[in-house]
Amino acid sequence: MATIALVDDDENILTSLKIFFEQEGYTVRTYTDGATALAALSESAPDIAILDIKMPRMDGVEVLRRLRQSSNLPVIFLTSKDDEMDEVVGFNVGADDYIKKPFSQRLLSERVKALLRRTRAGAPGTEGSDKKPIVRGELTLDPNRHACTWKGEPVRLTVTEFLILQALAQRPGYVKSRDQLMDAAYDDQVYVDDRTIDSHIKRLRKKFRDIDANFDAIETLYGVGYRYNES
Repeated sequence: MATIALVDDDENILTSLKIFFEQEGYTVRTYTDGATALAALSESAPDIAILDIKMPRMDGVEVLRRLRQSSNLPVIFLTSKDDEMDEVVGFNVGADDYIKKPFSQRLLSERVKALLRRTRAGAPGTEGSDKKPIVRGELTLDPNRHACTWKGEPVRLTVTEFLILQALAQRPGYVKSRDQLMDAAYDDQVYVDDRTIDSHIKRLRKKFRDIDANFDAIETLYGVGYRYNES
């Protein structure tokens, strides 16, 4: 089974989640502050990390911001109840998913399983993973290596960002609704709202514009969805 890293300053949450996930068959590593977790995750990456946002020494947002400089590690954020800003900030720094406190352990387990499935679906050596690279103008997407380049420069994408971009680039010029992009990037049992897809699109554009300030290949059609325009 996979290895999960749990990062939260609430030791009661850590203990209960550790017991739960170990009973599910996972290997579990726990950390009570962001700075310690960052060092450990950078040295030896787990299969997935669950990060609380509000922590001492270094909060979850900063941990993920630094991780994303060199890692595509799948990450689920734990956010405060009804704190929409946590969600927006989390997605903007590269979180793959989030869940609000208080939460059901079973629901969190389903989110973990769904994210791991998405991560492994295109991994080399898995059934159906031998897919041809998608080339659209200056964009190249290689699903077999989870690799993306723009004008020959590498663009580091999270699992969710890659799946959304792949869905758009497969049929350039065709509009994809938010619901269609949700279906492409999330399992059916995982509910996400429109704001989630919008946040991922915003993050995608920023990553490409860090390389090319004139990047405009992802077009918004207000009230309809998004499309990829091949140049």
